[in-house]
Amino acid sequence: MRIVLASGSPRRRELLKYIYNDFEIITSDVDEDIAEDNPSKVVEELSGRKAKAVYDSLVTKTANEELIVIGADTIVYYDGEILGKPDDESEAASMLSMLSDRTHQVYTGVTVFVKKKDKESVISFSEKTDVTFYNLDKFDIAEYIGTGSPMDKAGAYGIQDGFSRHVKKIDGEYNNVVGLPVARLYDELKLHKLL
Repeated sequence: MRIVLASGSPRRRELLKYIYNDFEIITSDVDEDIAEDNPSKVVEELSGRKAKAVYDSLVTKTANEELIVIGADTIVYYDGEILGKPDDESEAASMLSMLSDRTHQVYTGVTVFVKKKDKESVISFSEKTDVTFYNLDKFDIAEYIGTGSPMDKAGAYGIQDGFSRHVKKIDGEYNNVVGLPVARLYDELKLHKLL
């Protein structure tokens, strides 16, 4: 069976290795504008768009091949607002200041398109993890922004890098915050006999 991760994220690539040893990376350029404001629905919709674009392109080329395509999308959610990737350093600083000494939620949506023999199916879910930061002063924020790390991450931080020293506690799956809820994905794949 051909297994494809529909994401260019190096973090997701590393995490998927906990489930599958052998898979390909194929990314798609999809429209990420969405009118929905429910965070679970947002990440499920966006992960679905990414996975479907890759799945559709592969199914048309290789009609007889068994296939699994996995898409994922992660957002940070705080006080009714979805925080994506910052546009610039100023926005990154604003996001980190907003999250300082508070608890926010990280949502990751995962969509799996499956083609086995003549049957097609879709698995879609989202996972939520609560993350609490210690107080961040302007020097902590400036130092972290200086690394360049916040610029490609939802909420302007990566829990897996040096910023982890500012995390007071998490409630939920750690890997979900990194970008792929490995335990939940493994459980879903096992349930659907895809391992």
